[in-house]
Amino acid sequence: MSGFTVDWLTLREPADVAARSMSITRLAADSLPPGVVHALDLATGTGSNVRCLAPHLPAHQDWLLVDADERLLAELPERMRRAALPPRARLETRRVDLSRLDLAEIVDGRGLVTASALLDLVSDEWIAAVSRLCRRASAVVLFALTYNGRLDLSPVEPEDGRVGALVNRHQRTDKGFGPALGPDAPARAEDHLARLGYDVTRAPSDWVLAPDQGELQRQLIDGWAAAATAIEPGEARRIDQWRTRRQAHVAAGRSRLVVGHDDLAGTIRDS
Repeated sequence: MSGFTVDWLTLREPADVAARSMSITRLAADSLPPGVVHALDLATGTGSNVRCLAPHLPAHQDWLLVDADERLLAELPERMRRAALPPRARLETRRVDLSRLDLAEIVDGRGLVTASALLDLVSDEWIAAVSRLCRRASAVVLFALTYNGRLDLSPVEPEDGRVGALVNRHQRTDKGFGPALGPDAPARAEDHLARLGYDVTRAPSDWVLAPDQGELQRQLIDGWAAAATAIEPGEARRIDQWRTRRQAHVAAGRSRLVVGHDDLAGTIRDS
């Protein structure tokens, strides 16, 4: 998986924080055993997930933050120094090829395994393998901001449904982990975890983007147009016309976008 820039992750972070389900966060935090929280953040990027979660967890935290992208990991020390982390939070970063199915060396011994905006990019086989490792470690899991395929765009344009369908087809292409689950990821993750004995709770964590979030909207629209064209090059002209009209709505301050996501927590079922 590649292609995420520091600028993009910085731009999306406020929308991520606003969208997250606090009920799911509290459920995961309240399910942790007493003592030090040994936590793993998969595909940490610049650490947004940790900055969001840490204030809600017990004060004594031992984090392992892993990503395959050295550029993103290089941003972590300064960004974490500026964050409101608990004084007893200890952070270790490590470059890891997360496309591998055998990640036992980073999952074992962790009481909390978490990720943000990851599961829709990975394969069903990958989610199954990581779920088994989490169960073996008896870890609480918290997967936030998994795209679920829902796009509600306002004002409505005639091509919105077609472009959305093409985007969702693109979401299922290989992102470095095998064929990606895309919008099917929340349900498949729930199924895998439930079969392993987890109690799983899901809640919406939609991005609701107002007209004053124009730059994020502009980048999303351009990205959607590019993804749709990659799937159906023969519709490039129609898609570009759609993109031009949607960008005009953004420029005029009348565009609102809802991008559907789910947050998911899994706790070990009482025996």
